[in-house]
Amino acid sequence: MDAGVLTTFIIYLIGMLAIGIISYRLTSNLSDYVLGGRRLGPGVSALSAGASDMSSWLLMGLPGAVYAAGGMNQIWLAVGLAIGAYLNWQFVAKRLRTYTEVANDSITIPDFLENRFRDGSKILRVISAAVILLFFTFYTSSGMVGGAKLFEASFGLSYTQALWIGAVVIISYTFLGGFLAVSWTDFIQGILMFLALVIVPIVAVSELGGWGETVNKVGNIDPANLDAFAGMTALGIISLLAWGLGYFGQPHILTRFMALRSKNDVPKARMIGTIWMVFALFGAIFTGFAGIAYFAESPLPDGEQVFIQFSQVLFNPWVSGILLAAILAAIMSTIDSQLLVSSSAIAEDFYKAILRKDASEKELVWIGRISVAVIALIAIALASNPDSSVLDLVSYAWAGFGAAFGPVIILSLFWKRTNRWGALAGMIVGAATVVIWKILSTAELNSAGEVIKEAVIPFNLYEIVPGFIFALVAIIVVSLVTEAPSKEIEEEFEQAKL
Repeated sequence: MDAGVLTTFIIYLIGMLAIGIISYRLTSNLSDYVLGGRRLGPGVSALSAGASDMSSWLLMGLPGAVYAAGGMNQIWLAVGLAIGAYLNWQFVAKRLRTYTEVANDSITIPDFLENRFRDGSKILRVISAAVILLFFTFYTSSGMVGGAKLFEASFGLSYTQALWIGAVVIISYTFLGGFLAVSWTDFIQGILMFLALVIVPIVAVSELGGWGETVNKVGNIDPANLDAFAGMTALGIISLLAWGLGYFGQPHILTRFMALRSKNDVPKARMIGTIWMVFALFGAIFTGFAGIAYFAESPLPDGEQVFIQFSQVLFNPWVSGILLAAILAAIMSTIDSQLLVSSSAIAEDFYKAILRKDASEKELVWIGRISVAVIALIAIALASNPDSSVLDLVSYAWAGFGAAFGPVIILSLFWKRTNRWGALAGMIVGAATVVIWKILSTAELNSAGEVIKEAVIPFNLYEIVPGFIFALVAIIVVSLVTEAPSKEIEEEFEQAKL
């Protein structure tokens, strides 16, 4: 390992820990720890939302999918995500920022749902917090896998050693600084990711002789690499585009909307976030695309390492260190947000709401911190398999959140007739559909990868599609056949529109 790469890495990690320590001194209560006291500016909110959203799959999973799965047919995934992210900022951000403050200053998604529907039974809070913990454990695990693969490839460590080193750094600053540390580290990491995903494909394409020559080389390997429809079915394209639906239900992104200083910051944040998203997504796609030509003579054994390999072969060690730090930034920026949302679910939605209603703010902050460590340890255990695919783990968790929370959030913000029974039905149906659909559509394989039992569902459709649709139907039907919301709830709904 070159000293320049190692030095750059160490400086970056020390910087992230320093932000955690500074944020520790600014965190005095649970609202500060979970939501930063609602004082994020539009730039920090937009870039931290993008960085926490994208995770290691942006620099590893997506370029790897393009490299391994046949070139430009993966572009539908980027198109779906870009559209979904824009619509989320356009329609959900401002309304959620206002409504969570009007609804008894709610600081978590389960907190908002309980206050929005006046659910004295706590069932909405408990079920939604349980869904968060279930799917975020898988999501966090995917980040741990990405971090381990990065350290393994960069420093020649064993997979297990790499897994633990990456985890310790992330846990440390999230444990200390909470939301402010997470948001500011994500802001810096978002800038780093953006620059990396612009620089690497430009340099790679230049090394190959320019864009025209790159396209020719990729086409000569297989003309299907240039065709966005190659190997794609209608259901395949729908499945990739449907990733965009996931945005409406991701708690770690929705909390960035809730933490904005003001709803008036939304237009500026939306513009920054959308520009970042488009450049980052297509930078990742072109990185994988260029990799098809560049590594044609010596194919990579693991396609998800195409960005890592480019950073090592195209740049001097100091720049390489910065680019590798960008991958770590992508990983850290997502895991820290997920750990924070999960810990807030335990501290606010289980411990305070059910076990100790009179718990002090200091006590709740420490419960949140301890929860960060416990959840991380469970995720590490799940990530212990070195053959885990980053994209597979992310897709499952993304679908789970999108189907469980997306329809509930949209209808709770825009349909006055939604009631708590409808919201509860939507969450349960959405989450259950994703889990059941995934099981029924997965074939059983033996150790050699051969199919020994065909899937019950004979066609491939991303589980978020049926999950989202069934959840929407469940909310509407159950809300209409049960008691209408009270006048107080309807008046608050109107107030939130102002």
